Amino acid sequence: MKQQKRIILLALITSSILMIAKFGAYFLTESNFVLTDAAESIVNVLASSFAFFSIYLAAQPRDENHPYGHGKVEYFSVFVEGFLIGIAAITIIIKSVYGLIYPNAIHDLITGASIIGATGIVNGVLGWYMTRKGKTLPSVTIEADGRHLLTDMVTSIGLVTGLLLIHFTHILWLDSALSIVVGLYILYNAYQLVRKSVAVLMDEADFTVVKEVIEVLNENRNVSWIDIHNFRAQKYGNELHIDCHLTLPNYFNLNEVHEQVKSIDTITNSEVTKTEWFIHTDPCLPECCYYCNMPACPIRSEPKTADIAWTLDKIIRNRKHFE
Repeated sequence: MKQQKRIILLALITSSILMIAKFGAYFLTESNFVLTDAAESIVNVLASSFAFFSIYLAAQPRDENHPYGHGKVEYFSVFVEGFLIGIAAITIIIKSVYGLIYPNAIHDLITGASIIGATGIVNGVLGWYMTRKGKTLPSVTIEADGRHLLTDMVTSIGLVTGLLLIHFTHILWLDSALSIVVGLYILYNAYQLVRKSVAVLMDEADFTVVKEVIEVLNENRNVSWIDIHNFRAQKYGNELHIDCHLTLPNYFNLNEVHEQVKSIDTITNSEVTKTEWFIHTDPCLPECCYYCNMPACPIRSEPKTADIAWTLDKIIRNRKHFE
């Protein structure tokens, strides 16, 4: 968690310095196009500030009021970041439309382009670093902040290209027109951030992670694991919480049941991600025999005749595989 705080603090300090540089470029050029980048830099600073607080809060231990921990605050941070970016984008679009109707003189475009280009390079390097770290730690807040900075770099590239185009063509209305295009691009990225955060806050299933868990369980499947069903997964920060029903031979004693549940927990924690399992064990029924792999079963009522692979469609249903 200390590493996450250091990364966010680095992003906060860097964003603050770049914000000053971008507004300097705007006051120098008086370009709406430059203002799009400067306005978004305010969001970078605010988002990094909130991200720093959210990572601190997410690190707090579980308590009576938050039995699953505080990890979801990171997704609230992503929501706030997306919301702020969306407001900035809408403001940019409105001002640029006004600029098309009532254009103003712009100047010193080469100097402005140089400043914006330099800030874009810094954002690109920092964004790449944060995105990579966000995946390895893992931290959705750092990854989202990194993707935002990479988006900012793309915006800066377009900005420099547009400023040079305006400088050499002397077509002034391009300043506002290109600002609208960039504003729409920023708005789309804001929507993606908000969509992702709301999905997690509403406990929408992360099918990518679920499929990865299923794949690992299929690869390490024990013969006594007859089937898994009623499978549900939720993300709380960097922790994955899964509850499901596991069908085991009905003659297993409590120690054997515990060992099988423990082995599933160990496998996923070592090969997928930090996972907390809540497993309800079901006893097998005679109807399970035709797909049960248990050798020398003392209660088998019919021979095994089918192999049933665990797929997303099968394990999320709240019934054994024969039903």
